[in-house]
This record gives sequence, structure tokens and C-alpha cells, in this order.
Amino acid sequence: MANHAYVSFWTRERAAETMLDRFGQWLEAFPLSAARQGFNSLTIRAVSPAEGPLVEHDLRGATAASDVIALAREHENADCSYEVQAHWDVWQRSLETGAWQKGPEQVFLICNGRLYDDGVADQSGDFLADIGFEHMFTGHAGLLGGYAARSAPSDPVEAEFLAWMTHEEHLHEYYEKTRANIQLLLNWVDSVEKALALERHFLWSEGEENLEARLDEILAVH
Repeated sequence: MANHAYVSFWTRERAAETMLDRFGQWLEAFPLSAARQGFNSLTIRAVSPAEGPLVEHDLRGATAASDVIALAREHENADCSYEVQAHWDVWQRSLETGAWQKGPEQVFLICNGRLYDDGVADQSGDFLADIGFEHMFTGHAGLLGGYAARSAPSDPVEAEFLAWMTHEEHLHEYYEKTRANIQLLLNWVDSVEKALALERHFLWSEGEENLEARLDEILAVH
């Protein structure tokens, strides 16, 4: 199964009465896909993930951040989480054709109330973004950056991919598109820092020990 990447954000001011206001500001800073403007769904959970959703709203992809927050306020509580589905535009390479295409990719934007799931916000963030597959920002097979020592291809598809990338122009394009995805991510983090008074943020993933260092490494290669 492919690994996912995440960004956690902790705010300086964490009063329950302003939680959804800050969540709205966070959503407004997100760079929505040009092809799929608006937020697609809102799922509200209470107490813990073990409980079934309190309510689920299908927003049909045309909903503004202010409308999402208005719905969230119907169940405003410090022991709730609010999960919003959206899309942003990232570059991906077709394994079948080798062609690059920039288009909508799903993300999940989550607000954790201070009391939700025994205070999980302290560990995972007041706001947590599941930004999709890790390889969109780090590349496949350890190819990008300083990962010169790689294991043998694990399957024929990976072997074909690595053979394709032995051509300098293909590898250059791979770096170029991946850097564009990284820049999209970093620009968004920067916009959040300007919109909210943050205590800190943390980039992390299921497959990288230090995702932020890995991204810096890829950006540094010329």
C-alpha cells in the first residue's frame, strides 16, 4: 500500500470558542483545484474515531469555507472532529504512457477539538492535513535527491520506471514536476502561517523518517 504524507498545525491560541473560526481561516488558505473548486464533504465525529460519524454532509464540491463552518457550528463542541474533503492540483506521471498531467488530487483537512479522542490534537495537531500519496512529493523508488544506494526493483513496473529515468531528460522532468508539487505544499504552509498565529507545524509521512529534510534535499538538487 502506498504511503501518505501529512501536515500537522498547532495554533498558539486554543480556546474552544474560537476553534471553528480558526478552522475557517485554515480552509480559506487552502489552494483548491481549478477544476474542482469548493469543498466536497464534511464529516463530523464525536468523542473518538471508534464512534460512527455524528453527521455527514455531501457538499457536491461547490461549497465555500464559510458554508462549511456554518454547517460545523450545528455541532460545535470541543470533543468533536471535523473532516473536510477537498482537491488541489498536483503533477502526476502516468505509468502507462509516461506523460505528465496536472490535475485534482484528493486531500482531507481535519480540525480536532481539544477533547476529541483523549486530546489527540496535542500529538497530531489542532489541524491535520492528509495531503495524499507521499511519492507525489518525494518520488518513487528513492530516485530523487541523494538516495544513490537503492535496492533492486521490486517488480517489473518499477524496473521499467527506473529504466525510463536513466534518460537525462526524463529524470530532469521528474525533478521539475516533483519540485512543483513540493512548492505547492510549501506555499500553502507559508500561507497558513500568515493567516493563523501558529505555535508550530510539522511535515511527516508514513515512509520517511524526516520528510521535511527529504523535501529540502530534492529542492537542492540542480
